[in-house]
Amino acid sequence: MVTSFIFDGPEDAEVTILLAHGAGAPMDSGSMNATTKALAAAGFRIARFEFAYMASRRTDAGRKPPPRADKVMPEFLAAVDDLGPTNGPLIIGGKSMGGRVASMVAGPLHDAGRIAGLLCLGYPFHPPGQPEQLRTKHLVDLKTPSLIVQGTRDEFGTREEVTRYELSPTIEIMWLEDGDHDLKPRKSISGFSAADHLATMAASVGAWIGRIVP
Repeated sequence: MVTSFIFDGPEDAEVTILLAHGAGAPMDSGSMNATTKALAAAGFRIARFEFAYMASRRTDAGRKPPPRADKVMPEFLAAVDDLGPTNGPLIIGGKSMGGRVASMVAGPLHDAGRIAGLLCLGYPFHPPGQPEQLRTKHLVDLKTPSLIVQGTRDEFGTREEVTRYELSPTIEIMWLEDGDHDLKPRKSISGFSAADHLATMAASVGAWIGRIVP
């Protein structure tokens, strides 16, 4: 089955970012739409796609539970293939589970010169309330230039937790104050709005790409 994409941002953008969705919400969820809008406004070409279990929810087949992350790795690789040649460097990544799956396929793609980096938005370091079940083993030796954008109060990995993890030196983490798993802050507490954090995220992605792309 050929991957279906939603495209945003300038068609002639120098950098393309391929994003997958999180475990429970589709590629056109409110969070994904807002994130894409911010990245497109920063001048990136964004391509979004859905894993088959999520796409099936739009059909008579109905709701299917998310499979294990390793089971959809071939679908992410197929999306890279179906996207085809881009105008310039390609970054892969996604929201939550989508970013996790991207991180699991990034190494071979980077080694082959097919991607320039990895972008994870709200990485699910562990299931909520289960900090002992870490999903970081493959991140220790990751050679791909990577940026993780994480809210400081993300229940899948807070700043206090993540700073104790052993992670590859190729991984940069950009913290958004008081952000939750969707990177949203409580304005009354942090002084920041969701739009503020998304603008900061997009600017940080641009600066990071400027460092990793010749």
